[in-house]
Amino acid sequence: MNAPSNARLPTVDASIHPRGGLDILSRAEVAELADASAGGMHDLLRRCALAVLTSGSASDDPRAAQELYPDFDIQVHQQDRGVRIDLHHAPAMAFVDGEIIRGVAELLAAVVRDLAYRAIELGEGGSRDLSSSEGITDSVFGLLRNARVLEPVEPNLVVCWGGHSINREEYLYTKEVGYELGLRGLDICTGCGPGAMKGPMKGATIAHAKQRKRRMRYIGVTEPGIIAAESPNPIVNHLVIMPDIEKRLEAFVRLGHGIIVFPGGVGTAEEILYLLGILLREENRGVPFPLVLTGPTSAAPYFEQIDRFIRLTLGDGAAERYEIVIGDPVEAARLMADGIRKVRGHRIAQRDSFFFNWSINIPLEFQRPFDPTHEAMAGLDLHQGRLAHELAADLRRAFSGIVAGNVKEEGLRRIEERGPFEIHGDPDMMASLDALLRAFVEQRRMKIAGDYKPCYRVVA
Repeated sequence: MNAPSNARLPTVDASIHPRGGLDILSRAEVAELADASAGGMHDLLRRCALAVLTSGSASDDPRAAQELYPDFDIQVHQQDRGVRIDLHHAPAMAFVDGEIIRGVAELLAAVVRDLAYRAIELGEGGSRDLSSSEGITDSVFGLLRNARVLEPVEPNLVVCWGGHSINREEYLYTKEVGYELGLRGLDICTGCGPGAMKGPMKGATIAHAKQRKRRMRYIGVTEPGIIAAESPNPIVNHLVIMPDIEKRLEAFVRLGHGIIVFPGGVGTAEEILYLLGILLREENRGVPFPLVLTGPTSAAPYFEQIDRFIRLTLGDGAAERYEIVIGDPVEAARLMADGIRKVRGHRIAQRDSFFFNWSINIPLEFQRPFDPTHEAMAGLDLHQGRLAHELAADLRRAFSGIVAGNVKEEGLRRIEERGPFEIHGDPDMMASLDALLRAFVEQRRMKIAGDYKPCYRVVA
């Protein structure tokens, strides 16, 4: 290994021989990753790998790492005894005394594994049917199984949602809740980034150590559009990169046994609307799925505003699907543990698997990828009188577009070229949406550092 002298920041050249499933990649899969025939797969691999190698970065600018390490490159080579990953001008922060940090190496292997699977199974000529709801769910199952996160163990996985940009008090609260979950033997799954995605994992590590738990799962589920802005936190020991936000959201719902929501911004609002839209469908009314919204006492106004927005747009019936707990980590964890016990009983009665929620119905409108162009954002049907789950689907898309405009490269480029997205709808709904978004801006939930310039314009 050597540190090239012409790098802008300290960098390292290295060759890595990852363990596990990567020792059985075919030559065709390696060719895909090497960009021999994947039409851009190599650039995607490079960006995702750089995000992993800068794990723990405090920046949420998806272009920051590429600007700091413009000469970084990664190559995947097939060898007789497995795969070799060559890194050129890699960030020195990923190495200690010339050796790559073991956790970083594991996450890097996960990047290669998931992008290889995507190229072969979901690309042109792949075996998955992505035009039907059943086919998309099958592809989500395949990705999770290939990532080896589907384990036939007792239901114990809590998905934690919340913002990457939260204040210190909120972050400490997420750690306290994670600690209480860990004491109850529960594992953690998040979006893998910083803030409310890191805190629960950090708290759970202490509790798991106290309980002498030997196998701990800290699962991070992300997607290529977001990983550069929310690089994996160091506690993640199972990283999964889904192809898009819709499959990422479905993975959370299929994989987890309950969900806790901490304070967050537009991404968190998108997640809440996605889940509520699914739970409000008649087919899912009898499916137990514990959903707890919680935060410190100072976050009470935040959840009051979220609750008002949900009741205005989706109705009081939507609010019946969640519980709000303020300033009480023990109660939040207790409610979740009780809810998961009900999930276990339901899965047994329905003969559904513990490791993948087959019984919940997710319609195609929630699965089909949404491309947030200016035209698509302006064309969303945000008006009263629609079925609650249908309105939730379009509201989810509106928040997804704002996320893209905030932190995704393609979204940032569109905003720079054509200005803010326009969001149209009923006056009362748009007034409530505008107030919610303004509160996110004022509370600095849109961006970790620097002044936030809105990527949207709400039009009644």
